[in-house]
Amino acid sequence: MGELRMKFTYALMAGALACGLAVSPVSAQDDKGVKDDLKTAGKATGRAAKKTGKKVKKGTEKGAKKVADVTEKGVHKAADATAKGATKVKDKTDDKK
Repeated sequence: MGELRMKFTYALMAGALACGLAVSPVSAQDDKGVKDDLKTAGKATGRAAKKTGKKVKKGTEKGAKKVADVTEKGVHKAADATAKGATKVKDKTDDKK
């Protein structure tokens, strides 16, 4: 019976060792795969942030130009109205003399 127990223990230890050796390379491979996945995700996030920043910059410049154009149009309209009003006042004062 002692011999049977020793064979069983030996077989169990050999099986455990074989499983440990078989799993070891897979774990190292998984760690590398996770590391590569994280690296790829980080680079993708960086590219997305850069692209978003460029789009925001372009939109801001476009909006600022539109505001400047509308402001300039408003200033010219106000200046024309002022000139028209000044002409009316001048005409009224010239008639009274």
